[in-house]
Amino acid sequence: MNAPMNFSGPKAWTAAEADADRSWTLRLNDDQVEGFRVALAHARTLGKPFLDMTREDFALNDAAKQALVDAVALTQGRWGMALIKGFPVDEWTEDDARLAYWGIGLHMGVARTQNRASEIMNDVRNAGGSYRSKGGRGYNTNAGLDFHQDSADVVCLLCRRTAKSGGESKVISSIALRDAVARRRPDLVDVLHQPFFHSYQGTQDPVQPPYYRLPIFGSHPTHFAARTNRKNTVAAQADFPEIPRLTPGQAEALDLLDELMPSDDLCFNMVLAKGDMQLLNNYVTLHSRTEFEDHEDSDLKRHLYRLWLSIPSSQPLPEGWDEYYGDVRAGSVRGGVRGSAITAEFLAYEERQAKDLGMLHTPWKPLVTQAQMQAAIGVQSKETV
Repeated sequence: MNAPMNFSGPKAWTAAEADADRSWTLRLNDDQVEGFRVALAHARTLGKPFLDMTREDFALNDAAKQALVDAVALTQGRWGMALIKGFPVDEWTEDDARLAYWGIGLHMGVARTQNRASEIMNDVRNAGGSYRSKGGRGYNTNAGLDFHQDSADVVCLLCRRTAKSGGESKVISSIALRDAVARRRPDLVDVLHQPFFHSYQGTQDPVQPPYYRLPIFGSHPTHFAARTNRKNTVAAQADFPEIPRLTPGQAEALDLLDELMPSDDLCFNMVLAKGDMQLLNNYVTLHSRTEFEDHEDSDLKRHLYRLWLSIPSSQPLPEGWDEYYGDVRAGSVRGGVRGSAITAEFLAYEERQAKDLGMLHTPWKPLVTQAQMQAAIGVQSKETV
């Protein structure tokens, strides 16, 4: 198998630049598609639970492996994103597609748990959820979403069915966003490097506090990283009166981000078709989605599968970001939200998969407990009096 494509690292980009240069898009050829077909047929015969599977259980030919290697490399390169087109989802049942996607993920990274139920793969479809409610998440609704990053190195979406209308993916470069803030309001750049409090929306481990501290823009000396989701920042202010209130400068900075992110200059609209797989680097891109209307036929309703992955080629993160991600070392297993249902099977999978991919792995423990957070907030409160 050839070496992955060589990229110099993420750069700022505008919507017009992403539209003009589609080098972030890969289309599967016949040999690659056949590789995924054969791997799925073999995995079906094994009948293994997902967490017991290894890469050998979803054995890919060299051509199919190369497609995944190249896509992951693209997420760490110029654009911070990739789109693979041509997975044969119309040939697969819903369960087949789920099994194929899990097998694909085994070749790319270590899956992270995504919600309070500690699930390793989410179905992105309208299940009647309420995005704006307390603890609401976007993946089980048909709502338009705020710009945000997910809690992993890379978020991957495989599109099985499209909506009747809407559901358009929106992506921006968080590096370009930082540059836009610096041009418009350079005084707010330092503000966005200050810690903000964000709600876990109920997805934390029971021993963790229900909120965490993290700046919007990171301060690593060589690698840019951003993390924002205003919905969770607002929820922290509304639900936890003990945390520090947003300063006028912080509120102003968040308002400016909300103005800039959907702008025509920064926001690239991406329509995901059936058989498309989108991969986004969560440190250098932000994403959202427009509201959508579903088909009446249940099997035609919009449906995507979501994986959150730690990947071997990931960047280092800023000092202090381990409070949320668990580990800041490049190429480490990190991220995800623990939830309340982590199992021994998941922990065994995590350790085995990390070893198979040559990734750094330290068994999880909370960097900040509820008692430690309360003590820290008490100290902050005294200092501000």
